Amino acid sequence: MKKYTSKVRYSITNWTDYNQALINRGSLTIWFSEEVIKVWLEAEQTGRRAHPLKYADTAIECMLILKGIFRLPLRQTQGIIDSLMSLIGIKLPVPHYTTMCRRMASITVTLPHNCKKKGLHLVVDATGLKVYGEGEWKVRKHGKSKRRTWRKVHLGFDEETGEVMACVLTEKEGHEKNMLPTLLDEVSETIDHVSGDGGYDFKTCYDAIADREARAVIPPRKSAIFHNNGFMDARAEIIPHCSW
Repeated sequence: MKKYTSKVRYSITNWTDYNQALINRGSLTIWFSEEVIKVWLEAEQTGRRAHPLKYADTAIECMLILKGIFRLPLRQTQGIIDSLMSLIGIKLPVPHYTTMCRRMASITVTLPHNCKKKGLHLVVDATGLKVYGEGEWKVRKHGKSKRRTWRKVHLGFDEETGEVMACVLTEKEGHEKNMLPTLLDEVSETIDHVSGDGGYDFKTCYDAIADREARAVIPPRKSAIFHNNGFMDARAEIIPHCSW
């Protein structure tokens, strides 16, 4: 018979601090830094024709952050920013929700990531994304399309933290061997290892990994053969250490 040991129970002695910590989880503190307030309105002139931009990209990004955190529609996002401006006492105009909808499609958001002191183990892969939204009139008039429309997204992850280090969106014809050099170019940290499936078992991939002075961990394809042009050395280093 199995013997089950009782769970260790800890008695809480700092109930005051613990209770206050639970209360603080529901507190909401939002502030606008002075840097954001200074660049809220667009000051630079592009020199191009048409009406100049009134709001800077920083203002649109600020609204999109709150929109994503609280999962708000566009109109409610305009309302919460307007309320926060009034409560804090900031006298700045708030972008209209139609302006935010139009500008959000052209804004490139760069997400920061933690710099690693040691070399990075990059794991690469690709997956398909189905495209929806043929339109009600088109489906009623001509029916659904027989061929599915989809795109392909190529990702590079940090093996230790799971953080996305690189991302490229292509057409469905975009092959892994052609997109691996682009993924590696997006990673500024030092790379020690690059892992992937058999879709990256091509000479172009090994050359791109060798240019970054990294070690490839890629299982050979079933139809793989050795070549005497340096490609053999890369595979010979991998096969004895793999269990594929």
